[in-house]
Amino acid sequence: MELSWTVALNTFVAIGIGVPIVLSFFGVPVLTRLRIVGSMAVGAALVGLLGWSAAKPTDPLGAVTLFGGEFTVLEVVTCGLLAFLSGAVAYFVCYPYGRHIAPLAGPTGLVVWGIRSGDMTSLLRVNQTLANRQALYASLRWEGFFWLLIVAASYFGVLAADRLAGPRPDAVHGHNSDNSLTNKTLSIVTAVVLTVLITQFVIGVLAQDVRMFDSQISSVVGQPSVGQIAFAVAVSFGVAAFIAKRFLDVSYVYPAMASAALTFFAITFFAAKQDIIEHMVQTWPVPFFTRATCAILPLQMVAFGAVGSITGYWVALRYRRRRKHRG
Repeated sequence: MELSWTVALNTFVAIGIGVPIVLSFFGVPVLTRLRIVGSMAVGAALVGLLGWSAAKPTDPLGAVTLFGGEFTVLEVVTCGLLAFLSGAVAYFVCYPYGRHIAPLAGPTGLVVWGIRSGDMTSLLRVNQTLANRQALYASLRWEGFFWLLIVAASYFGVLAADRLAGPRPDAVHGHNSDNSLTNKTLSIVTAVVLTVLITQFVIGVLAQDVRMFDSQISSVVGQPSVGQIAFAVAVSFGVAAFIAKRFLDVSYVYPAMASAALTFFAITFFAAKQDIIEHMVQTWPVPFFTRATCAILPLQMVAFGAVGSITGYWVALRYRRRRKHRG
């Protein structure tokens, strides 16, 4: 297995130093910070670093994607198993709060891949013709749902470990208290729709390089950097998950699932239409896109979106507890 120790060191320094500093601003207790760091470190190690040999593209500067058939069935199964293992191990690292903190493990591993991956521009450079771009978008619009399965595998690992561990202290309550199936379904659907709308807008504000006027489609935006993408996607899904929990009492699971829906929506309506593809191929260089969301790989959208959703959910819970104590 090929492993860059520089990448490994930078990854764990970022998790071990950066994450606790950020969490301190939200008043998260020290022990909880350590558990969060532990969960993320497990995911970064098992999925992000150990699984990189299966996920990395043939081109060192290429994007991590299913398009092109570089992922074999064995590699897909390997990634799923590593994600499952990361969730299970993180559960015990975070015990007795594993059920609540360990779901960060799998998405954190994908975050490592998203940072190491090439961007959407690198993918379009090798698919510049109209026919190639049509085939690319036809594949990418669905790809987010595959990465959701990897995140789900990690979550199933958490559930399996929770079952194996048996009864535990029930320290955190964050479940929806509404017993009406109709109301729950309506809340979930509303949360998903709101997440897509909120994130489409917020990402457009935060993740952009240069914006240029276009007489046919109003404007185009340059390829954002990976740092902009990480910040914009995590913040936007954090805001959406906060609102979903605060006003709809919905779990982070549904805003996280909406990350794949956002990719599908953005590519279908703002990138893959025949007239739009023809116009972009004929008029603009590869690093320009109709929307910022169209410049984000499905892997990056799901990875950063899942981490942001979990974070926003717990911020909402902490906010609610503080209001109760003040009241």
